[in-house]
Amino acid sequence: MRPILLKGHERCVPRPRSRPREPPTPRRRARGSFFFSPVRPGSLRRAIPDRPSLRTAADRDCSRDCPSPRPLTFIKYNKEGDLLFTCAKDHHPTLWYSDDGHRVGTYIGHNGAVWTCDVSEDSKTLVTGSADTTCKMWDTETGTCYFTHQFEQPVRAVALAQGDQHMVISTDPFMGVPAALHIVDVAANREEQTNDIKISMSGPEGRINRALWGPLNTTILTGGEDGVIRLWDVETGKILHEASDHKKQIQHLSLSLDKTHFISASLDKTAKLFDSTTMECLKTYAADRPVNAAIMSPILEHIILGGGQDAMAVTTTSSKAGKFDSKIFYKIYEEEIGGIRGHFGPINALAWHPDGRSFTSGGEDGYARIHHFDNDYFRIK
Repeated sequence: MRPILLKGHERCVPRPRSRPREPPTPRRRARGSFFFSPVRPGSLRRAIPDRPSLRTAADRDCSRDCPSPRPLTFIKYNKEGDLLFTCAKDHHPTLWYSDDGHRVGTYIGHNGAVWTCDVSEDSKTLVTGSADTTCKMWDTETGTCYFTHQFEQPVRAVALAQGDQHMVISTDPFMGVPAALHIVDVAANREEQTNDIKISMSGPEGRINRALWGPLNTTILTGGEDGVIRLWDVETGKILHEASDHKKQIQHLSLSLDKTHFISASLDKTAKLFDSTTMECLKTYAADRPVNAAIMSPILEHIILGGGQDAMAVTTTSSKAGKFDSKIFYKIYEEEIGGIRGHFGPINALAWHPDGRSFTSGGEDGYARIHHFDNDYFRIK
């Protein structure tokens, strides 16, 4: 398995030079690693399809002298799997081609860390939630932000309902205001989009890290800082079920393809499988490190866990000791199959390609790595 490295979420300032330097001869880096030229602010710039994207000489010196990568926070594939969206703490969501790692462009407009994103089923609309207290709606192709939902608190999680007619937005507790969920309508005509909130639901202690629409868009699943998974009724705004199986903060939730069950990732070093309707805990996957993300294969009975040592201590820890590899488990038997190394910091985000033949991981090191499975993986019994 040879991963493709995606690096575009760095913040670097080139060193001043005493004299101009001749532009370098365009060349491609070693196979498996792709670096990308910066995207000018104000628009979504497309990469040239007939040649690889290149970094300038200043960019190469910058990455060597100013290694300040911004951590990845969220990864999302579109429905077809040809586009890959990444969010990071550098304020700028980024769009990539998932097959070869070319960067298509960057969405400029947020002024804070971008925590989550979602894309419509037709891949025409991207929604993002940021710490700058806004949820923005973008035209995926042009990179234009056509509407901004403004709140008084930082926005954490965003998710489009099946059919793309509604959206749920979670806001963090701030200045005495508790965490809340807000449901808004998504207008078919973009010019008619409004900021009207259909219903708001509040109550949990601490922030809500993830919010997902349940089967038939009648319920919403949430998990957050208090370690409790809640099932909300969309019509009444009341809590139908609560699951307190986790002992620490819940970092991630991921639904199965048919939405009958979902998996949660927690800092208590476990991932758990739940029934989407009854909230019954079906399986528990124990890890030897805090789990930041957990995803399920769309074609096999496999799951992948990602996490690692706390980011506060990674500067004094090797990648092996920090346990920054992804772990593959059997979903049914709760047994570990193997691991995939590569990151130099905790893994914060995971996403499985819709065809099940690859997945992408995003880490604290600022890299998104696309891992393509070889044929031996599919022969595992």
